[in-house]
Amino acid sequence: MSQIPTLDIRRFIDPTSTADAEAFVAELGAAYREWGFAGIRNHGIAQSLIDDAYRVFAEFFALPDEVKRKYHVPGGGGARGYTPFGVETAKGAQHFDLKEFWHIGREIPGDSKYADVMPPNLWPDEVPQFREVGYGLYQALDHLGSKVLSALALHIGLPADYFVDKTDQGNSILRPIHYPPITTPDVPNVRAGAHEDINLITLLVGASAEGLEVRSRKGEWVPFTADADTIVVNIGDMLQRLTNHVYPSTTHRVVNPPGDKARQPRYSTPFFLHPNPDFVIDVLPSCVTPDNPSRYPEAITAQGYLEERLREIKLK
Repeated sequence: MSQIPTLDIRRFIDPTSTADAEAFVAELGAAYREWGFAGIRNHGIAQSLIDDAYRVFAEFFALPDEVKRKYHVPGGGGARGYTPFGVETAKGAQHFDLKEFWHIGREIPGDSKYADVMPPNLWPDEVPQFREVGYGLYQALDHLGSKVLSALALHIGLPADYFVDKTDQGNSILRPIHYPPITTPDVPNVRAGAHEDINLITLLVGASAEGLEVRSRKGEWVPFTADADTIVVNIGDMLQRLTNHVYPSTTHRVVNPPGDKARQPRYSTPFFLHPNPDFVIDVLPSCVTPDNPSRYPEAITAQGYLEERLREIKLK
């Protein structure tokens, strides 16, 4: 593959034949084995919902700094609410990312066994539609992510529903991001430093603005600007570990645009799909072969792995 492919997920969700669904699974699996990234179109998420979400997110980020900071939770690791500009730093990076963001998590009952690690959401009073639209997009991406995981499970010889009971209470996060205009020439920071995602898979909606780059197996940076109707889905470190690197978690970044484009804000909304906090990430036996021996002799819970990584990126 010379470029990152974009695939029509209707072939899997509503196939015209069993052969077409099987071909989609094979093509998607091949794309992830090679790139760790793919574009998904005909995903079924209404463009009006995506547009509404970006509108209310932009309304929030336009609020005065002192208002936004009311929703920052010191010591919370950015789990819910607002994280100010200049905090998150890519693992191993010298400079912080040029962004501010908000976290929406799963709504769970107060007596849930996960309540101690999945706190209630915060919602900004100043943007009335933020909760309705933001959580609507959360649920839509959560549903789409489960379809992608189902196809990936089939590709590695697991049942289609393998991930269902392992992600139904997952500590997944919707992250509206604002990259402010860059007004200082020769700034050493980039909008998002080279990194890999922590979770199982990431679904990036509204990735039509340029800036995202993916590092190929040859070490080259490949721009990936998706069409407006395409959601970019990539593998995270948890799935890489679970599959013993059959599905690679590929390094990617968001570079600063040239010239006048740098003085324009950029908005982005990834959905980080996580397993349930107590899910044990242990290498799948089907992903261990003589040519690919287990790289992770010790298992770790999803929550333990998440906390380890949050410390590395300066959120804890």
